[in-house]
Amino acid sequence: MNRRNLLKTIGMASVGAASTNLLKGEILREPHQLKKQALQTDILVIGGGTAGVIAAIQAGRAGRKVILIENNSQLGGTTSTAGVAFPGIFFAWGKQVISGIGWELVQETVALNDDKLPDFSIPHGEQHWLHQVRVNSYLYAALAEEKCLDAGVKVHYYETPAKIAFNKNTWRVNVIGKGTETEITCNQLIDCTGNAYAAYLAGFDLLREAESQPGTLMFEIGGYDFGSLDLELIKDSYEKACNRGELVRKEFRGDIVGLLRSKGDNIQHIAGADSATSVSHSKANIEGRMSLLKHLRFIRTLPGCEKARIITMKTETGVRETYRIDGHYKITHEDYITAKKFDDGVSYSYYPIDLHDEHGVIPRQLVPGTVPMIPLRSLIPKKSRNFIVAGRCLSSDRLANSALRVQASCMGMAQAAAAAAVLANLQNKSPLEVPISDIRKMIEEYGGIAPQ
Repeated sequence: MNRRNLLKTIGMASVGAASTNLLKGEILREPHQLKKQALQTDILVIGGGTAGVIAAIQAGRAGRKVILIENNSQLGGTTSTAGVAFPGIFFAWGKQVISGIGWELVQETVALNDDKLPDFSIPHGEQHWLHQVRVNSYLYAALAEEKCLDAGVKVHYYETPAKIAFNKNTWRVNVIGKGTETEITCNQLIDCTGNAYAAYLAGFDLLREAESQPGTLMFEIGGYDFGSLDLELIKDSYEKACNRGELVRKEFRGDIVGLLRSKGDNIQHIAGADSATSVSHSKANIEGRMSLLKHLRFIRTLPGCEKARIITMKTETGVRETYRIDGHYKITHEDYITAKKFDDGVSYSYYPIDLHDEHGVIPRQLVPGTVPMIPLRSLIPKKSRNFIVAGRCLSSDRLANSALRVQASCMGMAQAAAAAAVLANLQNKSPLEVPISDIRKMIEEYGGIAPQ
């Protein structure tokens, strides 16, 4: 048999064998059935973003059984999924004011990526971003997951609560996921959703302004040399495109040159971006991507930008403001800028008032030497038991919240909230009944900084 006939014979035999195996392997499967299950835990953390990760790790390290549910595919929230990969600020006036588990995670991310921390001993003046810590968001998400697993936290992705009820000192939370329907019972519940969604399902009152801050889709564009561009021609072309209705000025703060100079980052503004419901969150994400696509097409018409392209783009439009709880104490703008001291202070916050609107943002720096404080009462909804929140949904007015919402502050309050929940579980109490001295002691035991 010559070589050609041999190969032909082998080929026909292979096809026959494969066909036989395929026929033998094909079976009639039963339709997919929803898996229903019941789980019990000491502490349930809802939301695996900036605050939820830290709260879950703290509770797990303190020896409690912890379940963390997250409706996305990874942990980290604002830092990872939304790509605001500069969590800050941890130092104020040359002294560290927020530490603990969040700072540990940030430091390890920086070290494993061979990055460098800013020199916090040098005052940042009006440029607070000089003390921001840039991190690799992909690495941050992976390390956050590793730390949760090491702490014994049971992480559930692609799940969201559908019903929450409290009875006989126990929370019952019905959770829906991909192919699953789970009833989780727990003693203590921590809402780290960012939009107070768990508090809403539990029936607690929420606060919100009629108008919310714009959101931002984080991305990077490239494919051009900014130094060689005719900026006057570009500005003129941009104005004409806006006047024709092809572009909307407020989507990039009316600053096309700023967009090209920064190559993206934190410059986009999507009006009314809201993550409160699947409908509003879908709208925010779609508008963020369509805005970028529209501007990319325009940029590619400009001399020198014909090869402009998207290099990276995050999966979600970052949301700055939604709902907040109506807590036992509402932190006001005046409280924040004067660094009011509270007997039940459990964490610090340090960031300028940072309210975004359609014109952009002009941060209002804090008075030198002041470090705002977060009281435990602001983390607990009125008329609640065995329930606490952490993150931007804490009880605060809009201006105070514009500073409190940043990642470092959310990390600090999350560790405090988890410490309160752990002690409440151990002492058979509600978080508001736990002695502040006990909460502060646990925070410090795990490397955090508690106000004194």
